[in-house]
Amino acid sequence: MIREDLRNTIDLWTRDIEELSFEQLCKKPSPNSWSLGQVCMHLIDATHYFLEQAVICSSNNENSNEEMKPNAKIMFVDNEFPNERIEGPPSNSFTLQPKSKEEILSSFAKIKESIVHVERQVSNSTHEGKTKHPGLGYFSATEWLQFAEMHFRHHFRQRDRIMAFLKID
Repeated sequence: MIREDLRNTIDLWTRDIEELSFEQLCKKPSPNSWSLGQVCMHLIDATHYFLEQAVICSSNNENSNEEMKPNAKIMFVDNEFPNERIEGPPSNSFTLQPKSKEEILSSFAKIKESIVHVERQVSNSTHEGKTKHPGLGYFSATEWLQFAEMHFRHHFRQRDRIMAFLKID
């Protein structure tokens, strides 16, 4: 079940964040890379967007005949992003540091609560609308939920690189 997978993945992130100091969360491996705190802020912002899209899809039938792009279809069949660094949009450079460790932890907890409500709405809906991902085509409500979990897991690789940096430094 997508909800449980997503909640379990968020739990893994939460455990990592709990083990680090706020200073470690804000330390960047290089001037042009994100800190782990910024990765978390990105995950929080992106997941809110993904959940909003799922709600929209479950409230109408717009774009129901549209499809995702071929590369996205592969991702969904594999249930993961490609094993490569993905250049995000220019707006990623504006991703802020968290204000506190507690901000991240409480935001992750709120996302877990939201997932329950969104998945309930999606499963009770008779609508099969789709909304457009900026680069991957159109997703249904269920696909947005799956994408949210895949996105969290995709950033594990980045988390691992940052964690290695923090232990070496």
